[in-house]
Amino acid sequence: MRVARLSGAEAATGSGQEWWRGAVIYQVYPRSFQDSNGDGVGDLLGIVQRLPHIASLGVDAVWISPFFTSPMKDFGYDVADYRDVDPMFGTLADFDALVEAAHALGLRVMIDLVLSHTSDQHPWFAESRASRDNARANWYVWADPKADGTPPNNWLSIFGGSAWHWDPRRCQYYLHNFLSSQPDLNFHEPAVQEALLDVARFWLERGVDGFRLDTINFYFHDKELRDNPPLPPERRNSTIAPLVNPYNFQEHTYSKNRPENIEFLKRLRSLMEPFGAAAVGEVGDAQRGLEILGQYTAGDDLMQMCYAFELLSGARPTAARIAEIFSRVEEVAAEGWACWAYSNHDVERHASRWALSGPALRAFATLLMCLRGSACIYQGEELGLPQAELAFSDLQDPYGKEFWPEYKGRDGCRTPMVWDGAQRNGGFTTAARPWLPVAPEHLSRSVAAAEADPGALLHHYRRAIAFRRAHPALRSGALSQMAAEGPVLRFLREHRQERLFCAFNLGEEPADISMPAGRWVQIGAELNSAHAGADGIVRLGPWQACLARDIGHG
Repeated sequence: MRVARLSGAEAATGSGQEWWRGAVIYQVYPRSFQDSNGDGVGDLLGIVQRLPHIASLGVDAVWISPFFTSPMKDFGYDVADYRDVDPMFGTLADFDALVEAAHALGLRVMIDLVLSHTSDQHPWFAESRASRDNARANWYVWADPKADGTPPNNWLSIFGGSAWHWDPRRCQYYLHNFLSSQPDLNFHEPAVQEALLDVARFWLERGVDGFRLDTINFYFHDKELRDNPPLPPERRNSTIAPLVNPYNFQEHTYSKNRPENIEFLKRLRSLMEPFGAAAVGEVGDAQRGLEILGQYTAGDDLMQMCYAFELLSGARPTAARIAEIFSRVEEVAAEGWACWAYSNHDVERHASRWALSGPALRAFATLLMCLRGSACIYQGEELGLPQAELAFSDLQDPYGKEFWPEYKGRDGCRTPMVWDGAQRNGGFTTAARPWLPVAPEHLSRSVAAAEADPGALLHHYRRAIAFRRAHPALRSGALSQMAAEGPVLRFLREHRQERLFCAFNLGEEPADISMPAGRWVQIGAELNSAHAGADGIVRLGPWQACLARDIGHG
């Protein structure tokens, strides 16, 4: 089935092939968004029910985390059938209804494609492990043991232990960068690439507008299986469990980030192009993330967007840190296109991670909409939801179970969305027990409560997104003269006849800055933008912005 796509008129912003440039994308974690059938798990028809909320934010697209057939060992990131919907989430007809409803609301639909690995219950793997000489024998990464029976090299799994698992059927090891039940596909095998491109084509023909590409830099491995070198302690800066996971003790030179990936990404881009589709790739590398982002998005024949983890980090980003990040982007990714996010399904919610209160949350939301690049916001971020505190007995995430209590896993950012605090389970489900408990501290921050409160963060997100849409310089313009002056981050955005000045006090104390040369008028009053005095000095309160337009430009 092929679903009709958005017309230029239906897409209020970003029509045509470059709709993605500067787009705002809303991420839905389907297990936790809305349950439509009372089984305690969110589903596709639940998303359809809540699409008006997403559209009301003014975003351009919705990214839906995996909903494919899966044993759910890693909650859908272990795919057993790329071309069908897991019964937990509904049916292909439900997905078609979702695409149709989203398009009717002017929303594009991006789905999460997990191409680097499958579930060990995928028919491809069942055939591959059956013998060394079957048609799919080379579809996964198999290797003989060393002479002493140990794994072929020192590569480690992100989820703990060796990245190699012994299989008694073939008397060989297979590679798994994640769970042992998630064997890695062998991208050096041409038939594997063709099969995965066919998967992408299947969903494009079904009406999707793009993909979020999970672990985009993990596709290829070193054919020679060389050992990864050690990573010096001072460079161990992973955003997820850096101190307790030995994965962060290696420089992953050979287990990922391989140069062969570039040609495959070109093939994928060529496939997407006739559909007007776009992709955002997840670059999972704490040391070289921005560099790889630049490599994968340079020019018009690779990926449109990628995101690294610089703004998904643990420490609250200061003005100086953000300026440093963008200086590095200019150095290694000037020809590319970043997608920025503060929160997602893999990291602690930024309200808790950065210990932010209301004014600070508003300032960071406005800043996100003013940075060069596209932007992702994660479900519940618009409500200011903090990280949920869960007991060990409530955990579902294998990562959290492995490293508890030093690292509590990802369940705290995956708890159910709260729609109405007065309803059972916050309006998420009518079931007696949802798959993860609804956080009691979230109930007072529900969508219904926010809608009734004119001062709620939800309304600020709508205003900030609308502000971005109203200014081409923010959506797709150049960024220049970024600098930190104490707690204040300042920069210019420019596109054709529009030149904007943006400054943000990212601190708890007032700060004064001077305006650059130009004929500036204040904009963004609805976002608490500060005025410049007659002397050209702007007096910024804590967490206040200054947003201005140069009326003498152009």
